[in-house]
Amino acid sequence: MTPSHSQSIPQTCTGTPGASGSASHIGEDVISKLRHVSTATLATALFKRGLRNQVIQGVQPVGELKTNMVGVAFTLRYIPAREDLNPLAVFLDPQHPQRKAVEECPPGAVLVMDSRSDPRAASAGGILVRRMMMRGVAGVVTDGGFRDSGEIAALEIPTFHCRPSAPTNLTLHQAVDLNVPIGCGGAPVFPGDVIVGDRDGVIVIPQGLAAEIAAEATQMTIYEDFVIDRVSHGHSIIGLYPMTDPQNQALFAQWLEKNGRKTDDTPLTA
Repeated sequence: MTPSHSQSIPQTCTGTPGASGSASHIGEDVISKLRHVSTATLATALFKRGLRNQVIQGVQPVGELKTNMVGVAFTLRYIPAREDLNPLAVFLDPQHPQRKAVEECPPGAVLVMDSRSDPRAASAGGILVRRMMMRGVAGVVTDGGFRDSGEIAALEIPTFHCRPSAPTNLTLHQAVDLNVPIGCGGAPVFPGDVIVGDRDGVIVIPQGLAAEIAAEATQMTIYEDFVIDRVSHGHSIIGLYPMTDPQNQALFAQWLEKNGRKTDDTPLTA
């Protein structure tokens, strides 16, 4: 039998058990710390723990970032579109996974879309991103592209993509799952993982490590500020970055007191 244009495939959209994507899974103190550290520093902290593949490759901010994007992952998975199952008429279904993602991604969460690193068709457009902004979503990430990119760049919501893309998602992408483990830009993303984005890109922190990574990265950032100050005054990085010269420990203590900064005993290594 030839499929009709109204035919659709079953959608699971049930998500991973225990991973609702709610921003309440991480504390406000952790979110606050992650707003003030770089993805570069976070990548180093993750690398120390053997996690080498947590950066979503090939994405960049659509517009200007005023602060880090931080939130837990709520995911949408696209597969390659099959034309008989993916006509414009699918958008008449209120249960369409892309539409459900826009309406169900929790406030404070980040919608992360698996577009198979294919920006030839848009993952979403300006109206959908605006709706998520109005709902309080913390950010939107795709390893594909956005249409209406100029409009999205002007919105007060952090967004990351590979490049602008005018064609509707239906031409190449078929939305099939919500809040399940996905790959985005070559990185594994599980619902509830913590997503951080800055001018360097987007990184994925496993939820169970978020608090300790945020604390360590905060301490690393304080030390890096000290290093920047020393280098700016002409000092060598040898013995300083990483700290191997005991004299620098004393200078760091003096710098902390002078600048009203506080640190703990976390090892300060590059």
